[in-house]
Amino acid sequence: LALLKIKGSLEFPAVKLGDSAQLKVGQWVVAIGSPFGLERTVTAGIVSAKGRVIGSGPYDDFIQTDASINPGNSGGPLINMKGEVIGINTAIVASGQGIGFAIPINLAKNVIAQLKAGGEVTRGWLGVAIQDMNQEMADYYGIEAKKGVFVADVFKGDPADAAGIKPKDIIVEVNGQKVEATRQLTSLVAGIPVGQTAKVKVLRDGQPKTLNVKIAKRDDKKVAARGEAPEKRSEDPLGLRVSALTPEIAQRFNITETTGVIVTDVQSGSPAEEAGVRAGDIVKEINRQSIESVRDYTEALKKVPKEGAVNFFIFRKNAGFLVLKLMK
Repeated sequence: LALLKIKGSLEFPAVKLGDSAQLKVGQWVVAIGSPFGLERTVTAGIVSAKGRVIGSGPYDDFIQTDASINPGNSGGPLINMKGEVIGINTAIVASGQGIGFAIPINLAKNVIAQLKAGGEVTRGWLGVAIQDMNQEMADYYGIEAKKGVFVADVFKGDPADAAGIKPKDIIVEVNGQKVEATRQLTSLVAGIPVGQTAKVKVLRDGQPKTLNVKIAKRDDKKVAARGEAPEKRSEDPLGLRVSALTPEIAQRFNITETTGVIVTDVQSGSPAEEAGVRAGDIVKEINRQSIESVRDYTEALKKVPKEGAVNFFIFRKNAGFLVLKLMK
């Protein structure tokens, strides 16, 4: 989006901006634009969906419509039946028909206000690596529904770290608004003014805790940079071979994690293989007990009775954190 200032002696006519938060799926809308150079073209359709993610960036939150949108419509308004602009036509699925996308006008309002006030758009930043909760993780942490966002890591020196947020916390609210997914949390924090303090509610060891976090400016160019003595490998009745995370092992599996033990081999037909454990997985916890060495791993397994359940909390490259259940 760009904000243009036009000087003139007359008062320019302007369309009224609506409230995209009030938009409902199934409502009628019209799109106005110049598809293929055909000026002042009006097409009609309905709101097919809201909150669409199309891979254009971390703040995707598009309105989907089946009103005909073609090259030349981009930048044109999507209007409700009251004549209010509720979206800005942006994209289409080239291989499909009746699949167009528009930026919600409420998002545009925020961008316009920031451009007008400071000439740039700033996004709020917590300083955490996050991932969505799945059912296995919800069961592991004793959460009734798989709602909330799991904190995989906290970047040292950033706002979350200063406020006391810790890895494995589960963020469930920001400023009183419930959080159910990573993209929702990213959008919520991005919309908080830099320097403002946000109340972030987390679950830690099953207990709610509210922390005050002073939001910083997101720097998209900032890259967060991320040694235990070698220990002998360990094999166990689950069919796993694990090793300490030495620099050589980390290089072999192309990982940057420094805590936990790494699975170097999974025996064919073993309980571990059946549960989905893979070579390269990093074991972080066993039955809620932190694992930082092969000795920790061995001792944790000794505590599990024969035919007892073993819950592995692991980190897997390109997949994040997972909970896998095995029987000893």
